Amino acid sequence: MTDWVLVGLGASLGALGRFHFTAFYKRSRPELGYQATLLINLSGAFLLGLLAAATVNQSWYSFLGVGLCGGWTTFSTLNSELGGQIAGENFRRALRYGGLTYGLGLGLCILGWWLGHRLF
Repeated sequence: MTDWVLVGLGASLGALGRFHFTAFYKRSRPELGYQATLLINLSGAFLLGLLAAATVNQSWYSFLGVGLCGGWTTFSTLNSELGGQIAGENFRRALRYGGLTYGLGLGLCILGWWLGHRLF
């Protein structure tokens, strides 16, 4: 199967998973719905770090890394939610959200990469 098909299938599954997880989370905690995006992006960073270290072939990386993780995570929603918090003058929450996403996301990616090298 060509890589573009694998990327498309993985991205479809990742986007559907993100949609359902976000909907579930926002029903449970409507006032803190932005946290769904934070959890999604942090878990995606960890998984991508793990996959980068794993010894999977190009087809599997296309499906899981580029496709699934790419469809699961979302940079545009992050920025939209950050913009909404800034527009609502909730500067502390915006700073925490952005800081956690980038700081903890990078840390989790590194942890995934480190674990991947230990496990695979």
